[in-house]
Amino acid sequence: MDFNEAKSELKQLLSRTSPTHLRKLLNWVRNSDELDELLSDNRKVILQNISEELRGRLPADAMLPSETTAHSKMQQRCRPTVHVDSFLFDEDEVDSRCEEGTMSRSFCLSCGSFRTAPLDFISHSFSISELQFLFENVLPDLSGRMLVDVGSRLGAVLYGGYVFSSASRLVGVELSDEFVRLQNDIVLKYNLTDRIQVLHSDVCLQNVLLQNADVLVMNNVFEFFMEPTQQVRAWRFIIENFRKKGSLLVTVPSLQESLNTLQEALQPGWVEELPVDYDVYLGGDTDPDALRQIHLYRVM
Repeated sequence: MDFNEAKSELKQLLSRTSPTHLRKLLNWVRNSDELDELLSDNRKVILQNISEELRGRLPADAMLPSETTAHSKMQQRCRPTVHVDSFLFDEDEVDSRCEEGTMSRSFCLSCGSFRTAPLDFISHSFSISELQFLFENVLPDLSGRMLVDVGSRLGAVLYGGYVFSSASRLVGVELSDEFVRLQNDIVLKYNLTDRIQVLHSDVCLQNVLLQNADVLVMNNVFEFFMEPTQQVRAWRFIIENFRKKGSLLVTVPSLQESLNTLQEALQPGWVEELPVDYDVYLGGDTDPDALRQIHLYRVM
């Protein structure tokens, strides 16, 4: 049964449902975890296994002591902010850890009182649901194409691209040798070497790679890890070299938001933003607001 046939049958079913129960049925479709069981597949299981293994090998905040710039920038934010890696911790896992007392969603405004406020959570990785959304709903068929993830970190985009897409080559560019080793360990253990490659490099040394890339992914890649002058240098290098007509750029947040803070203007006609359908059901643990942070552009 294809989509149109399924939609027709669903509409017929709803038309035959008693009006007194129709609202209850629709509410169940929107919110019930029972439907998630129908959507489970081996691809997600692989990513969940990788996520669980990485949780055991990293600090609770999934940040390394060597990430001094990121730690400093988080402390400088106007609201208390903690890093909760979305690939490692979905909403259920965060809730579980909050109940255990090993994680918190709020901070005390005055020590010893009940005056609390919510913490800001930030993630440098896509969640598993966001990865599925990216490869199945945002990007087209990637058969025969090369995807490059700038600042691949834990490798979530590479693993997601491996299970959710047909990209022929998935390349991560990562400055931290610790994260490079971690990614390579996972790639070897899960037999992903036929399509995944991790480069220990500064993206500003990878002009040939950018010139040949079909898809470039940039998820919160510079703001927390570089000073503004370094960010401007990196953006200018990318704009100069990622020029192949029709190639696709995925950013979180939007290009406008990333570049406005640097007072750096886009070159006229470099890219055009493409529409993304965010109204997609991927399970109860999907954060609609997080999906809307994913933006897609095409090189002109």
